[in-house]
Amino acid sequence: MVAAVAACGTSGPTAGSGGGGPFKVWALQDKALNPVEKSSAEGAGGTLETFGNDPYKQKLRVAIGSPNAPDVFFNWGGGNLKEYVDADKVVDLTPVLDENKALKDAFLPSVLDGAKIDGKYYGLPMRGMQPVILFYNKDVFTAAGATPPSTWDDLLALVDKFKGAGVQPIALAGTQAWTELMWIEYLLDRQGGSDVFKNIRDKGPAGWKDPAVLQAATKVKELVDRGAFGTNYASVGYDAGGASTIFSQGKAAMHLMGSWEYTNQLQESPDFVKNGKLGWVAFPTLPGGKGDAGTVVGNVSNFYSITKSSKSIDAAKKFVSTALNDEKYVQSLIDAGDVPAVAGAKEKLAKAANSEYTTWIYDQVEKAKTFQLSWDQDLTADQATKMLTQLQELFLGKQTPQGFVDALAAG
Repeated sequence: MVAAVAACGTSGPTAGSGGGGPFKVWALQDKALNPVEKSSAEGAGGTLETFGNDPYKQKLRVAIGSPNAPDVFFNWGGGNLKEYVDADKVVDLTPVLDENKALKDAFLPSVLDGAKIDGKYYGLPMRGMQPVILFYNKDVFTAAGATPPSTWDDLLALVDKFKGAGVQPIALAGTQAWTELMWIEYLLDRQGGSDVFKNIRDKGPAGWKDPAVLQAATKVKELVDRGAFGTNYASVGYDAGGASTIFSQGKAAMHLMGSWEYTNQLQESPDFVKNGKLGWVAFPTLPGGKGDAGTVVGNVSNFYSITKSSKSIDAAKKFVSTALNDEKYVQSLIDAGDVPAVAGAKEKLAKAANSEYTTWIYDQVEKAKTFQLSWDQDLTADQATKMLTQLQELFLGKQTPQGFVDALAAG
């Protein structure tokens, strides 16, 4: 199926769009996947530049309206992409998909819709599905005689158990608020259901006053006060591999992170993965909560979008409509431990390395009734910045749960 899509895509971009010259691609730094992306871009006549997570967001925001803008840019879809769409900075790819049904059908609809804004498509998936899951170190669990948590009470009991054993219960890269965001995203969804955040996103700041938000923030404080993240998490980073290293070396028992953690560990600590020491489970249920236990949060996928100011729109369109569905590209993502957002990919995943993990991820997304996009991508950039600032203050103990709610509800 993927090969057929690639063949169909070679018909090229829509007529009259102009600009068949070299193109520049911007993406996020990822040691495991950047080589795949670089090969893909260069094979189509482009170049790839990569940036760290937080610097990238700011750099893109400044550059996208300038002569220094990339032709193709990596994004998360959602509210972040919508800002650029509303500013008329992004090419509408709907005609490309309408003219090539095989291309549109190549992706899981729920994933493709991650870059659908006001009924039009402004990006195509270029990486795999990235739900946030709870990883655990099997050696640490075995040494403590522990089993992975399935409920919130289980998790709290494990925090106490590992603290008693002199092991940090949970690794956390607290220098970056987006790592902390994963905790409150799941807690709010499990507590109040998916409609609570959708109401915040769609109807404005008053939605933060929903009682479930205060309950979720209170549970965050409970984890912090209980010592779940140790004492120096505020100085630990993620881009530098800090939290992942603490976890793989057995200095922390658990790590809540996006599915890309697997590929990172495969790259940085291959023996940890290959020797079967890395475990994973879904986020625990919250007894009494209104949320669906099968809901996942995270990045639906990452997307490539095209800037309207590009002088190489033809080449850029051809790239996103062919290279991202090329059989070799898809297989390379799978080989790196990624889970492509391609319909029917489960059979390919089952035959590849790391199939126990990748097919599990595919199943989690396929059966989930809701896949909530990370809040910092689903909100506008200004809203997200304020939310992340308040969240980091909450994790640092400088903000109370009620103060967190009040600050965000004030708009």
